[in-house]
Amino acid sequence: MIYFIGAGPGAPDLITVRGAELLSRADMVIYAGSLVNPALLERCKAGARILNSASMTLEEVVEAMAACDRDAVCVRLHTGDPCLYGAIREQMDRLDALGLSYEVVPGVSAFCGAAAALPAEYTLPDVSQTVIISRMAGRTPVPERESIRSLAAHGATMVLFLSSGMIPELCGELIAGGYAGDTPAAVVYKATWPDEEVVRGTLLTLPSLASHIGRTALVLVGGFLGGEYARSKLYDPAFSHAFRQAKEEEP
Repeated sequence: MIYFIGAGPGAPDLITVRGAELLSRADMVIYAGSLVNPALLERCKAGARILNSASMTLEEVVEAMAACDRDAVCVRLHTGDPCLYGAIREQMDRLDALGLSYEVVPGVSAFCGAAAALPAEYTLPDVSQTVIISRMAGRTPVPERESIRSLAAHGATMVLFLSSGMIPELCGELIAGGYAGDTPAAVVYKATWPDEEVVRGTLLTLPSLASHIGRTALVLVGGFLGGEYARSKLYDPAFSHAFRQAKEEEP
């Protein structure tokens, strides 16, 4: 059986219990060596075959998975949660064509780790109830309708992957799309890793404040990083819901 497992954002104890258990039983592990914390490999049993996919092609990865014995446990270890920028669809399609079974085990995404590092809540009443996860166009293009400038027009919370090497251009596009220059922004480098770093600023100041940060970072933008928001109705004593009746104000 082949398992696509989300390794979490970095800290080795942020892999799920299911993922950790499967990793400990794996006969072969193909891990994304450029991103996955190698400390996770300490969970592997003695004798497990371990391959670093950083130097492999799609064809080589699929060939290795297909070569596993029928009764073997093969783990494809991706960073964060594999559903985001994990390039797993093309792997699953190849396995489907070969008639090979697989299962996806979700993980903690880096955007969750980044929120914990700040710490922050992305969805604040009267600020933003929408989180846009996207990236700047680079060597991999994005659809024109999903350009940073177009998405910025919503004024929602934005989490930008794979864009920390283009922060000046990114901030320029966000401002051109409608965000004010003083919109709060942050960069979280290697969220949950021992060398995690958080840089806070605004869209105007972030390019200079974070100029030392390259890859392996997320850029976060929006009013959720500010100090103003409305109280949640969920725990408001004046608000009724299925589990609690509103309390009358004392005279």
